[in-house]
Amino acid sequence: MLGLVLGTLRLPLIVLATGNPVQAAGTNIAVSAAAAGAGGLRHAREGRVDWYVVAWMAPPSVAGAIAGALLADEVAVSVLYRVIAAVLAWSGVDLAFRPIAPRVRERLRVLRGGVLAFFIGVLGGAVGVILGTLRMPALVRSVGLDVRRAAGTNLVVGFLLGLAGFAVHAASLRVDWAVLTAGLAGALPGGWLGAKATGRYSENALRLALGIVLMVVGVAFAVQAVFRA
Repeated sequence: MLGLVLGTLRLPLIVLATGNPVQAAGTNIAVSAAAAGAGGLRHAREGRVDWYVVAWMAPPSVAGAIAGALLADEVAVSVLYRVIAAVLAWSGVDLAFRPIAPRVRERLRVLRGGVLAFFIGVLGGAVGVILGTLRMPALVRSVGLDVRRAAGTNLVVGFLLGLAGFAVHAASLRVDWAVLTAGLAGALPGGWLGAKATGRYSENALRLALGIVLMVVGVAFAVQAVFRA
């Protein structure tokens, strides 16, 4: 509904289910990609995907994720989690508590979006998540999309990024197929039904809900940063 698949909150549960953090990362990316694909398809059918923005943001997102995966061992994961937590907390407060007024732009700032997508991809590739939670506020605040179109666009970009990440993990046999099957059973209908619900709520309600969710995920990253320190 909010353009997020929340793989960050799902990952600890998949670690418990698989008992293997490496397999959990590959499985989680696959589930995230499936949820994003189902939700993105629904948004696309209802005209809430900006394909021009997708074309600008998907390639640098994938490239950034590959670069982040290659550089993952160079920076402590706890440091990356702290950075992500800080950005999410700021974005959540910004969206939830600033005066809510439309900032939709007729001329979208796609170049800025592409640059941000690359760096978000680097962070996501390094920690093993899609990080739609960072792309979503970037699409709203920096690129200039309204929340509904940002939700659909974010899910499509997340699907493409997740598909690439899943391919890498699957090639290295880092996927728990039994847990993945169970995850898909919930992720596919969940993503579809959530996207269907997007059109039922006002722009203000969606922005407030998005801000609150970003703050919650920011806290989750902060907690994980402490445990990984």
